[in-house]
Amino acid sequence: MAGTAAALCGWTGKAVSVAEPRYVTSAAVFSSPHSGRHYPEAFRRLSRLDDTALRASEDAFVDDIFSMVPRYGAPLVAAQFPRAFIDANRDEDELDPALIARFSTRRPRTLRVSAGLGVVPRIVAENTPIYDGKLPMDEVKARIECCYRPFHSRLSDAIERARARHGIALLIDCHSMPSDTSRRGGRRAEIVLGDCYGASAGGDISDAAFALFRSAGFRVARNAPFAGGYITQRYGKPREGVHAIQIEIDRGLYLDQKRMVPTSNYPVLKRVLEPIVADLASLPLRLGSAMAAE
Repeated sequence: MAGTAAALCGWTGKAVSVAEPRYVTSAAVFSSPHSGRHYPEAFRRLSRLDDTALRASEDAFVDDIFSMVPRYGAPLVAAQFPRAFIDANRDEDELDPALIARFSTRRPRTLRVSAGLGVVPRIVAENTPIYDGKLPMDEVKARIECCYRPFHSRLSDAIERARARHGIALLIDCHSMPSDTSRRGGRRAEIVLGDCYGASAGGDISDAAFALFRSAGFRVARNAPFAGGYITQRYGKPREGVHAIQIEIDRGLYLDQKRMVPTSNYPVLKRVLEPIVADLASLPLRLGSAMAAE
């Protein structure tokens, strides 16, 4: 089935990478679902956009920004497929009738699907259509089979291993955001932390993460404009011992957003983030019983 699905959608290679620590010392798991930058040739031919335009919705280099994670005893699960191809931060049933040929559903459309940002996106940034026409359902299903499900399988396995080993787990879901989306009241947040308004993580863990970034000198917001996506909502179950927080980093801190290449500040940002990552990795076990009791 995997070979057939790959042939249908043009996917080649590994869909997910998992950077494992040499020694597991953390109850945290980090994920990067939107930093994949392997664009299948068949997909590029199918799209009406050039390579730079296709990358507009990519969380460029976020997997590399957090590449130090295994040094602090936690795994980093990263998608290799691009968000424009299929979006792991959606429910697999968020299918878009405006994109898929001969498909209709009585299920109410989510706001994301209505906006063209379903599990297989119809647009990239600034409402730019990816395709001239519609996709066959077989191709959509093939992308789910080849890329989406393997990502969630590896991520859920990593979370469950952490919880089984330590009795608690913390998922840190890592993203980046265009600079103009983080403005509120004329002041731009550089980091936005989302815990689904307290539903996906205990208050202690959210407060501690907020304090870590603020103490490092970042302007930090919580739950606005990003409260946490599907991954945070799906895996964050504090009453079951799994906490989840989404991190959004302003791309202007490290990226030329028109050319999608790192700026000279890129290595500086990585150095500043490293002690924060170390502290985030230690949070679940450091807070321990207080988190488990929530």
